[in-house]
Amino acid sequence: MGVSGAGKSTAARLLAERREVPFVEGDLLHPATNIARMAAGHPLDDADREPWLRALDGRIRDATRTGRGAVLSCSALKRAYRDRLRAAGPGVWFLYLALDRETARRRVAHRHGHFMPAALLDSQFAALDPLAPDEPGLTVDAAEGTPAALDRAEAALERFEAGRRG
Repeated sequence: MGVSGAGKSTAARLLAERREVPFVEGDLLHPATNIARMAAGHPLDDADREPWLRALDGRIRDATRTGRGAVLSCSALKRAYRDRLRAAGPGVWFLYLALDRETARRRVAHRHGHFMPAALLDSQFAALDPLAPDEPGLTVDAAEGTPAALDRAEAALERFEAGRRG
């Protein structure tokens, strides 16, 4: 989870490979109307996000039902969204890739082929509820580099899973 440019897709893809589970790119679950809206520089509101959240819920339920699990990349900026996603599957755990505005702006400005313009970063930071201490997950500095973040995430995730097993 995190704002655009934090490296969510890259980290999630690599974590899924390490754990040998499916990777789900949350951006691909947005309806075309949402993508067009964001590409035009208009932030989404909660009503716009509803079909996207429903699709994410479905992927989490599928991964839970099969018992295989998955790694899903998505912004999950608001606590309410994360609460909803956790309700869809008992093992949902978040890796929050924290990033400052300037680094995010620089990364998004140099990214090609993505619908999310840098102009929407302010709306993302305004909506962002950082991962709270009572939420299952880990916060890492997205600027520290993906390999180091993934090593820390895997160790924390293993502790979380061990605690769930009892």
